[in-house]
Amino acid sequence: MTDRLNSSYDVVVVGGGAAGLNGALMLARARRSVAVLDAGAPRNAPADGVHGLLAREGTPPAELLARGRAEVRGYGGHVASATVAAATRDGAGFAVALADGRTVRARRLLVATGLVDELPDVPGLRDRWGRDVLHCPYCHGWEVRDRAIGILASGPMAVHQALLFRQLSDDVTFFAHTMAPPSDEDAERLAARGIRVVEGEVAGLEVADDRLVGVRLRDGTVVAREALAVSSRIVARAGFLAALGLRATEHPLGIGAFVSCDATGRTEVPGVWVAGNVTDLSAQVGGAAAAGAAAGAQINADLVTEDTRLAVEARRSGAPAAAAAVGASRG
Repeated sequence: MTDRLNSSYDVVVVGGGAAGLNGALMLARARRSVAVLDAGAPRNAPADGVHGLLAREGTPPAELLARGRAEVRGYGGHVASATVAAATRDGAGFAVALADGRTVRARRLLVATGLVDELPDVPGLRDRWGRDVLHCPYCHGWEVRDRAIGILASGPMAVHQALLFRQLSDDVTFFAHTMAPPSDEDAERLAARGIRVVEGEVAGLEVADDRLVGVRLRDGTVVAREALAVSSRIVARAGFLAALGLRATEHPLGIGAFVSCDATGRTEVPGVWVAGNVTDLSAQVGGAAAAGAAAGAQINADLVTEDTRLAVEARRSGAPAAAAAVGASRG
């Protein structure tokens, strides 16, 4: 079900994952008019369940989002399937242009569009992503415990990733792939933990009965493995913010690109907040949801300040204290 959209709101939330929905929930409970625009491409869609989330451990991602949408709607918020093409300044607020040609206006924006995983160019990786090709030991590690795990070196955190997965299995192999062999210091650390290093480019995966069974090198060698951890390059979905002068910047660790903000989620563009993976590339579902809630509260406080200022100005001028906000109506 997709809600009918009004022409304007107090807040438009772009992105309907944990961060966006929890932000919208806080705003709706504060009696703000709010719309969540969701393109329907959650990062964790391939996963069987959400992990590390207290009291919701193992919940299928689609079920968690469905519950969240229902809760937002229960307080009068709108949730619509929509892709945002661009966001521009519109007077004191914003105009959000949708890919289908509609435009929705808002006093404030909360951007919770998440990120995209850019995987190494190895045949078969994408097909098995979120199943037995993994990235996070906390999201998926328990499910592959005690199995033969491979680490595909593809970024600056590869050795760190290998050491984390070693906590979960005694059988971990590090594939140097197209990267330089580990430094002497890193090689010693890997050896001390019993992690084998295999040099040579990885050419593909071996799959049998819809299960990963090995990693194939360019020279034809196959190393038996049951799971493969990959350090993807993770890039914030933020292209639609370019007209506002807000762009993703490179992460200092070299792992991807994110939209920077202060501790409250406020960006350098007045009226725009961010929450979740779009700004915190390593946030899990619980952390993203908490950041969304915090940003929602900050946005409401900012609007209260503006509403009060407008009311004072109206009182001083003797004008009727009419609602000055573009999204004053709820429902």
